[in-house]
Amino acid sequence: MCGRYYVDEEIAGEIEKLIRQMDENKRAESLQAAGRITAGDICPGKDAPVLSGADGSVCCKWQQWGLPGFSGKKLIFNARCETVLEKPLFRNSIAHRRIVIPASRFYEWNPQKEKNTFYRKDFDLLFMAGISRQYEDGEHFVILTTAANASMEPVHDRMPLILERQEIAQWMTDDRKTEALLHKTPCLLERKTDYEQLRLF
Repeated sequence: MCGRYYVDEEIAGEIEKLIRQMDENKRAESLQAAGRITAGDICPGKDAPVLSGADGSVCCKWQQWGLPGFSGKKLIFNARCETVLEKPLFRNSIAHRRIVIPASRFYEWNPQKEKNTFYRKDFDLLFMAGISRQYEDGEHFVILTTAANASMEPVHDRMPLILERQEIAQWMTDDRKTEALLHKTPCLLERKTDYEQLRLF
């Protein structure tokens, strides 16, 4: 599960680099969206920058994290990789509206309610796979989760589906790669708790 993550100003620069490398069609719009990024935690219900390839051209845009729940229930902010192809709520989105959510790090709490922060070992950005859906008030997204790898298992049995840089465009625009990427094992991460130094796995 993933219920909170952090972005900083460095993400704007990295998004600008990706946009310049990938697509010219919506470059101006994307750079303007990236320029709105400020440092802070992102939680369900908040707007956040995402990379989208829904219309065939990669761009940066802002979407709200979380789909409205049924009958006024809580926001749905995660979807399981194992069932996303089958669930009616997600079926159209996984086929046509795959996105990538950039983050500096994400948080998870263990059963003892201790906060754990997860980073990439190389301190690069995290690129989390997601899907979006259009509503009357705009676009909303969920983050896809998969089984925890060895670095995540001590804290939780689920984790975000993390993509490598070379997989970003494949995830958003290449339908032939979707199922294989849904079954990938994310890279190992570093973990830090509120009372510990950085731990390596």
